[in-house]
Amino acid sequence: MEKNLRVDGKRLWDSLMEMARIGATAKGGVCRLALTDLDRESRDLFVRWCEEAGCSVTVDGIGNIFARRPGRNDALKPIVTGSHLDSQPTGGKFDGVYGVLAGLEVMRSLNDAGYETEAPMEVAVWTNEEGSRFPPATFGSGAFVGDFDLEACLETKDIDGKSVRQELERIGYRGPEPVGQHPIGAYFEAHIEQGPILEAEGKTIGVVTGGQGQRWYEITVTGQEAHAGPTPMARRRNALVGAARMVELVNRIGFDFQPDACATVGMLVNRPNSRNVIPGQVWFTVDLRHPEEARLDGMNAALREGCRDIAETAKLELEIEEIWTLPPMPFDPACVDAVERGAQAAGYSHRRMVSGAGHDAIYLSKVTPTGMIFVPCEDGISHNEIENATPDDLEAGCNVLLAAMLERANATADETG
Repeated sequence: MEKNLRVDGKRLWDSLMEMARIGATAKGGVCRLALTDLDRESRDLFVRWCEEAGCSVTVDGIGNIFARRPGRNDALKPIVTGSHLDSQPTGGKFDGVYGVLAGLEVMRSLNDAGYETEAPMEVAVWTNEEGSRFPPATFGSGAFVGDFDLEACLETKDIDGKSVRQELERIGYRGPEPVGQHPIGAYFEAHIEQGPILEAEGKTIGVVTGGQGQRWYEITVTGQEAHAGPTPMARRRNALVGAARMVELVNRIGFDFQPDACATVGMLVNRPNSRNVIPGQVWFTVDLRHPEEARLDGMNAALREGCRDIAETAKLELEIEEIWTLPPMPFDPACVDAVERGAQAAGYSHRRMVSGAGHDAIYLSKVTPTGMIFVPCEDGISHNEIENATPDDLEAGCNVLLAAMLERANATADETG
């Protein structure tokens, strides 16, 4: 990268704060659920900014947006960055949107410098990354790479019975471009870490080497409902007691498979949920994560064997359904190295790390060389209205994004694809 070429951190911050007014919440966060009027408003603002920066804008059939800055050789595949504009119901003002507006700031800064890249550069907005209104999450990028069936995504309905297809058409973002046919030479995504590691270690940049593998389970434990008074303790088949032991097992698995393992029970439904009835059935979810497939297999085995032993001891029936699997996804070594070189050249403290959360970049890595850049967030808090990041850290991440994108955009045609 040209040594004097840097982004305008104040302009980036001001853009983030202006976007944060759309769907602003009382506690300082945002609520912009996918394909709502507020999502449309944020998309419209992004498109206007991109067009003002001289970019051409296209939209595909699942609502993914691509804003293109031409290069000297437009026959080359574009180097793309981006993220998402939709949020959690009580989301923060940096999750997703930082990656989008960091990409826009790269384009603006190149314009300021009159800098022409060899390959075109683009900023993408991926539809429905959060999945809060329309499950599952990340189906904009997932449909783009072919992991989700496009028609199934379009027919997905929210709790009010409104489909993705209807809402895309209503807000004007069901575009004509075929989904998955947009060329991408390489993809980079800047994001707040959503965890505490960078802040705790005093590092400015996380050089992301890949995404954790994830496995989601739904577990049903069935015992016998009975009166809480007359039923002796020794004769009970208490489903909640068994489930509680399984919850503890899940937590123990997370510790047993360190480093990098995470194991979580996030939802639990107790039936009949009456104060004087011994619980007859409990349904709960398990989320297992690890960056190594073999270790994830070990966690899976420990979960199944441990739950089975608990159920047998307590005379309970057990059903374990694995409902979703995402294999560990290492990022392209050349893109990872480009991010690291960008951090080194700018003098930013940095470390290599694995992403604990899911991102659009993980799906993009299936079809194009991919890298990610993390910056710290206060106390590691995200998916929360109090989510916070400093202007200096956000500027630093954007400078690294600029460096990595320029390295790829100025590579030879053979390297760029």
